[in-house]
Amino acid sequence: MLLTLPWVGFLSLALVQYTLAVPQPDRRTIANATSTSLAPSPSATNVSYNETVALASVLAELVAGTATGDPTCSDCESILLILKEAATLGDDVFIKLFQEVCIDTGSASTAECTGLVALEGSSMAYSLRNMVIPSRTAKIFCNTVMGICPLPAVEPYVVSFPKPKPTASAAPVSSSGSTPLQIVHISDIHVDHSYVAGSNYNCANSICCHVLTPSDAPNVTQYHAGPFGNTNCDSPVDLEESLYAAIQELIPDAAFTLFTGDLVEGAVWLTTKQEVINDMNDVKSKMSGLDLVYSAVGNHDSGVVNLFPQSGLPANITSSSQYIYDTLSSDWESWIGTEAAAQVTNNFGSYSVVHPNSNLRIISVNTQFWTKENFWLYTPTMSRDPSGQLAWLVSELQSAEDAGQRAYIIGHMPMGRTDALWDYSDYFDQVIQRYSATIASQFFGHTHHDQWEVAYTDYLNQTASSATAISYITSALTPTSGNPTFRVYSVDPDTYEVLDYTVYFANYTLPGYQSKPTWAKYYSVKETYGALLDPPYTDPSAPLTPEFWHNVTQMFIEDDTQFNNYYARRTRGLNVTSCTGSCKAQEICQLRSPQSQYNCVNGAVNAANATTLYKRDGDDQARLNAVDDCHHSFIGIKVGQGIAADLSAFAKKVAVVLGESFTSRKIRRDI
Repeated sequence: MLLTLPWVGFLSLALVQYTLAVPQPDRRTIANATSTSLAPSPSATNVSYNETVALASVLAELVAGTATGDPTCSDCESILLILKEAATLGDDVFIKLFQEVCIDTGSASTAECTGLVALEGSSMAYSLRNMVIPSRTAKIFCNTVMGICPLPAVEPYVVSFPKPKPTASAAPVSSSGSTPLQIVHISDIHVDHSYVAGSNYNCANSICCHVLTPSDAPNVTQYHAGPFGNTNCDSPVDLEESLYAAIQELIPDAAFTLFTGDLVEGAVWLTTKQEVINDMNDVKSKMSGLDLVYSAVGNHDSGVVNLFPQSGLPANITSSSQYIYDTLSSDWESWIGTEAAAQVTNNFGSYSVVHPNSNLRIISVNTQFWTKENFWLYTPTMSRDPSGQLAWLVSELQSAEDAGQRAYIIGHMPMGRTDALWDYSDYFDQVIQRYSATIASQFFGHTHHDQWEVAYTDYLNQTASSATAISYITSALTPTSGNPTFRVYSVDPDTYEVLDYTVYFANYTLPGYQSKPTWAKYYSVKETYGALLDPPYTDPSAPLTPEFWHNVTQMFIEDDTQFNNYYARRTRGLNVTSCTGSCKAQEICQLRSPQSQYNCVNGAVNAANATTLYKRDGDDQARLNAVDDCHHSFIGIKVGQGIAADLSAFAKKVAVVLGESFTSRKIRRDI
């Protein structure tokens, strides 16, 4: 087939001229031989460039080289060099290119591409301008954003602890058998103050039920959203208020509530700084009826989703998120006190506080400093402890241990998820293992699914005896991922260990839902899982130990029926899909992986299925993409993967948007 488009001819001619002028090694052979190498992170001073080449030649080479095969790590580095050069032209130029590519690749709707790239583009441009290519940071970026390279192995680092781990005899006191506490857990409420009842729920965007065009209006559309929500839309205020009323009615004696973040709507291409401030204040006002709430910062709780600048960046960048911490500090002060509220202001949203009249310390961490979607993290040499959050966590846990306290860690993103960067997940797990006798439980949200994660001393030899810690992951209020829900933990008042938990939900499919949601018990752990174990584990005073959760996942491995029942509960029985084969293996693997390097996704390996799942096709790839339901916010990653999927279209767009003056530029690269 003859290629006659002008840009193709221009790039093809450039490639021919380049090939004749410079003897070429087989770059794809080299890349295939070295793409999984685990070289240490290079600095800008130890990279040796030995080639100067026009960008047109790089683009043409990418198109020709990937015509018969998938892109390699070497190809990805070439893409990054092109994007880096575009970023040097200024944020506006880079954003324009990325918007056009986003639209062309179908990564999102035109409105989402235009709006969200405008918000996120500056952070990506900054990171690319300062990125050393090739480098360890570049390889990580190629994997997390472009979906091309395997991730490099975790960079070895031993977290420093003030004291060695004490013996078992130094563990906190045992239970007295007193009446259990009731602790409520809510997350990912995603309240949409722009939700319009009766508006169009069948729009082109990832979140609907807004009147953004005349055809969305209630008197025009034929797809009318109900007053209490729709599965294509985030939570209306009426649904939010229904949740709080249900908690007060069903759990009137709750000791306190845990809220693990994401109060802002998912229409992230529309959010503004002032809207986020207003949303935070409004949620605080409506949530006040719950008496005492311990909260954590979510990835959506920002004017620009996912972006939380770390310390050490230019002051104007680092300070750009201060309004988030100041607003939350003011909102949370009546719950956590003046001292802890000051920590929120000065410690990037994280704080620690001792629950009144108890020996329980609540430690709330901002997990957004460990997520791959935070593009501010991709510095030339990535920090081992962005904003000092790990060191602070160690300090707080050491204080709890010294005082004989138990600790709850609350945060938004579970540390074994695919969006937790491998290094930070490993370092965080070192902290969990060190203070396992002090940490009673961990609580997260973010996935929108009803899940948990079991930690082990040895992730490649997972047994009941090697299970050491548990993370509880609650599902969401927003109907986008299933029936609206909340959890209630039954907790020992002496040890603060979880004895059981019950999930409550509002069944979206009931005829009367849109008049008034009916909140009811969905299931409890011991009734549903404990009764099926051999021997049964139903004693109401027995804690849900890591060993218990290991045994539950082992039951799933051996019993497809029980696994399928669990899988239906992930979405609280709404829009249930089939999960067999590699989907089942990956899901169980995820339940056993608070370290993301072992979650069987993206090159990770886990003993639960002894397999590696990296780049997958068909249903498996869809399963990978659906691991978390906040996926609509990751526009940079969607565009990056769109580029990798069609390099010919990318090359065309670069030539059209930036022109010959750009493609004729020469860059240096290492071969």
